[in-house]
Amino acid sequence: MADTSDDGYKLVSDNRQARHQYAILETFEAGIELKGTEVKSIRAGNVNLRDGYALIRDAQIWLHNVHIAPHSTTIQAYNHEARRTRRLLLHRREISKLIGKVEQQGLTLVPLKMYLKRGWVKIVLALAKGKKLHDKRETLKNKQVKREIDRALKGRD
Repeated sequence: MADTSDDGYKLVSDNRQARHQYAILETFEAGIELKGTEVKSIRAGNVNLRDGYALIRDAQIWLHNVHIAPHSTTIQAYNHEARRTRRLLLHRREISKLIGKVEQQGLTLVPLKMYLKRGWVKIVLALAKGKKLHDKRETLKNKQVKREIDRALKGRD
């Protein structure tokens, strides 16, 4: 699951389900406020973003329902709660831009990826609009058509 590239990024978790359920309009890179045991678990790759979402309260963005497994070698009294609410760190102008779009247009904030960047844990947050069932089917159909075209072109060579 962990993918290391040359530019200092190590992908920890990817929310592929979000791309299926939502139309991604815009993405933002955010820092995340964590405890020490959470950082250890993230570096081990024990993160699940699938059910996560973000809410805006009091001009701050909070990440909900993201599961970071408790660290295995830490005493339970010092460990963190797996699904606790975590604060996301964005610039004030980015937060105000997101507040306007979420409240006026009814869009959703969904985490797409979590990765390590030069030792810091970063999360890619997407401004997304939910897909209807027919949109999901159309996306799947287009994907299958593209796959068949690629196979046919590969066979010609």
